[in-house]
Amino acid sequence: MTVFGVQLALAIGMSLVDSYRRRGKKPKPFPVTPPSPVAVGEGEVTVYTYGKDLYEDMLAAIAGAKRQVLFETYIWKGDAVGERFKQALVDAAARGVDVYCIYDGFANLVVSPRFKRFPPSLKVLRYPVYGAGWRFFDLGRYGRDHRKVLVVDDAVGFVGGYNVGAAYETEWRDTHVRITGPGVWDLKRAFADFWNLHRRRRIGHSERPLLLETASTWEPMIRFQRNIPRLWMFPIRGMYLEAFNRASRNIWITQAYFLPDQQLVDALKDAARRGVDVRLLVPLKSNHVVADWISRGYFSQLLDAGVRIFRFKDAMVHAKTATVDGTWSTVGTANIDRLSLQGNYEINVEIIDGALARTLEEIHLVDESNSIELTSGEWEARDLHRRFTESLLRPLRPLL
Repeated sequence: MTVFGVQLALAIGMSLVDSYRRRGKKPKPFPVTPPSPVAVGEGEVTVYTYGKDLYEDMLAAIAGAKRQVLFETYIWKGDAVGERFKQALVDAAARGVDVYCIYDGFANLVVSPRFKRFPPSLKVLRYPVYGAGWRFFDLGRYGRDHRKVLVVDDAVGFVGGYNVGAAYETEWRDTHVRITGPGVWDLKRAFADFWNLHRRRRIGHSERPLLLETASTWEPMIRFQRNIPRLWMFPIRGMYLEAFNRASRNIWITQAYFLPDQQLVDALKDAARRGVDVRLLVPLKSNHVVADWISRGYFSQLLDAGVRIFRFKDAMVHAKTATVDGTWSTVGTANIDRLSLQGNYEINVEIIDGALARTLEEIHLVDESNSIELTSGEWEARDLHRRFTESLLRPLRPLL
């Protein structure tokens, strides 16, 4: 208990110091890639790397909705951007569109209660702060809803790392995709499955189930992998392992918080040792300083194996993407950490397409141009107190 207390006190202290240092600092611009659609199967996939571009297209899709809007987010700020989304959803419902909304209660505890009051025309599911009820020993009921999804009229779907808020619009570097064609239906099903699993069942106050018609077609080049803690289903980790183990040319990863288990680390090391170009891009300084320090505990073994590590500067990179061998790619909500891969509700789209993989490679190279590569010599020369802090925080890995 004493050892754990020291670790926890250090983590809290580091967070407070980091928060103090960030006060008053203005965000700096960073390079972005303009969104451009790529034909995939019978539809298109557009990759967004700048929140302003993404939000405009999401709001335009909601404004053009004729039948149904399905909106789900982890963080929904009550600022000007959050209000724009809320008003767009209210306006859609006012013209007869069926509007469903899901947001995570814990992630929005600091958001004004007034913002979280919705008119009855919207069907709103607040994923509870504590969802275990009397089943407090059931670990599957403690996962957060970390997903970010928008589906409009079976015609267009959005999924990726962007939450909704003013800071994310211009200050954070994240990645989202817009999907059209048959692949949209699977994203709609992912939303409906979550709604039906968690809708409140009370006498006279139950949310109605969201029923879907059978899909007439499906897109074999696009698959959605969903982590569902309640059902103990965590396929995203397996998706990554399979891709890493099959790689023969390159593995390029961008992650906001890189806290993998040892098997994932070994898969990347093995790939690098067999000649695969393995690159990991992470924030130079993320919004969670403790996660940064714990993540650094993996750098020695990765660098020794030949993995190249890039640290994105001047902005928080929040993307969760990877591309392998110019063929396989994924964009989604899951970080490569234990909370995402073995705890939270997450969704990643997995796409098998060369043109889209090239797009993500181009984005990765643009991000590298705004990054500092970490060399083995620089890493081995780090201060003694940094080594000590990394070692002291290492036991917290299973919690993050």
